[in-house]
Amino acid sequence: MEKKKRDKREAILRAALELIAEHGFHGAPTAMIAAKANVAIGSIYRYFENKDALIITLHNEIECAAMKIITVDYDRGKPLKERFFHVARRMLKYMIEHPLEFRFVEQFFYSPYGIAFRRDKFFADTAIDNDEDILKGLYDDGRSQQIIKDFELSVFFSLAFGILFNIARDNVVGFNKLDDIVIDKIVGACWDAIKL
Repeated sequence: MEKKKRDKREAILRAALELIAEHGFHGAPTAMIAAKANVAIGSIYRYFENKDALIITLHNEIECAAMKIITVDYDRGKPLKERFFHVARRMLKYMIEHPLEFRFVEQFFYSPYGIAFRRDKFFADTAIDNDEDILKGLYDDGRSQQIIKDFELSVFFSLAFGILFNIARDNVVGFNKLDDIVIDKIVGACWDAIKL
């Protein structure tokens, strides 16, 4: 029985991912998600309080899966530049290799959901936990070691990683072709934007 519940939940999440990536949040009503997942509309509400909860859950699961891939072989003991290149290179590769997830996250990022998420990340009163968030860890380490420019966290994120979203978007629609050499040049340009 548990496997059947997990399978239904996964089918709902997958249907939501595909439909939202293609049609946006408003163009993917719960009835359409249920039909694509081949479940009754009431099934969505057994697993998720409402559509907002479904969207936030989907984002959290994508972010968790992406970070698992991005942090494979990540070594906190290496110099900051090497760690930055590792994270940025793998982040860009993840986005171009997972276009549905990328398109969903990009919509999420610029929506009220994403704005609230970023506000919590950038302006939370809680201390930054480097063990939980390697991106914030890079920022903290770079500032404490005086390796990166003295920007606010949100500016650092935009300069260091924001351009990767634009590059990935152009790749998804076929405007550019990326190989490892080009990716390294792009990551190098991001590094140049933040380093002292």
